[in-house]
Amino acid sequence: MASIELSLTEEQRALRAGVLEICKRYPGEYWRDLDTRREYPDKFVTELTEAGYLAALIPQEYGGAGLGIREGGLILETINYSGGNAGACHAQMYIMGTVLRHGSEAQKREYLPKIATGALRLQAFGVTEPNSGSDTTKLQTTAVRTGDRYVVNGQKIFISRVLQSDLMLLLARTTSVDRVKRKTDGLSVFLIDIRDLKGFEVRPLRMMMNHSTNALFFDNVEIPATSLIGQEGKGFSYILDGMNAERILVASDSLGDARWFTEKAVAYSNQRVIFGRPIGANQGVQFAIAKAHVATDAAQLMRDKAAALFDAGQPCGGEANMAKYLGAEAAWEAGNACIDCHGGYGYAEEYDVERKFRECRLYKTAPINNNLVLAYVGEHVLGMPRSY
Repeated sequence: MASIELSLTEEQRALRAGVLEICKRYPGEYWRDLDTRREYPDKFVTELTEAGYLAALIPQEYGGAGLGIREGGLILETINYSGGNAGACHAQMYIMGTVLRHGSEAQKREYLPKIATGALRLQAFGVTEPNSGSDTTKLQTTAVRTGDRYVVNGQKIFISRVLQSDLMLLLARTTSVDRVKRKTDGLSVFLIDIRDLKGFEVRPLRMMMNHSTNALFFDNVEIPATSLIGQEGKGFSYILDGMNAERILVASDSLGDARWFTEKAVAYSNQRVIFGRPIGANQGVQFAIAKAHVATDAAQLMRDKAAALFDAGQPCGGEANMAKYLGAEAAWEAGNACIDCHGGYGYAEEYDVERKFRECRLYKTAPINNNLVLAYVGEHVLGMPRSY
């Protein structure tokens, strides 16, 4: 039976302390400079990798720590709580799960130990397309089997960290939608080496936040047939299988942001004196911060419940989606309260509030829009008619 621990264990506290120790070496100035130049935090990610934190969820037999999703979430939450941006590396934790759960033993032994040590980076997840958006079954990238290879053609959009990865998990259609019984059939997952891949073009996109985002183009790209993960045509279910982990980990990103905003707002509102008293004494300031704290604590409880169910191997689709929703909303609420109490200083780069504000907004939209989370809850949790 899954049970929720309301406090961290000694091992979890040690894990958090270790991550915080690394984060201290990368203060706001580091992230601010990267944000200005739109560069990847390579030094930070390398140090995290070398310390073993990004291999937390990889089983020990493949060189990882063999920890649970709760510990993985704690690592990401701690990074964002410290003022950093775990979005630069969080994907490695949930992308590798597809290989672990559905890859062959040969694939696992070939890739997972190298991912664990950092010899190979797996940070890129090629799913979203310009003409399909959230309707994954309508994606148009194709992979056609020719002998011992597949030939890939198509486009992907908003794919992060491609230029910082050696490998990419790719979802493509191997059987056209008009030849399958269900529109979710005929999609396949591939783990491909994208280094010096002929016919593969990456075009960086300058976005609102520094997220290393790209548009991808495949022009008769040949990949080995051994790149296929699991069975051909079953890729959609493999992707869905990893989404609960993704939701829990992204919720953890948001919780870290929310805690950072709240602490920043409390500290500023206690020391900023206007009209002869700290602004935190004004209910218009105090209540907004307190409300954000309440929302954050509630989101954490749902994240912890989802993580406990996930680690116990129990169904957690509703909880994982609700954790992602509540976390993203709590971070946004805390961010607004933080900017409001800082006034004009909240928009000044040197305070880091505006940078974190831009970063936290992403998770209301990605990796799934919060409206689609509500649609999931309405249909799959409450038993209401499908709304889309």
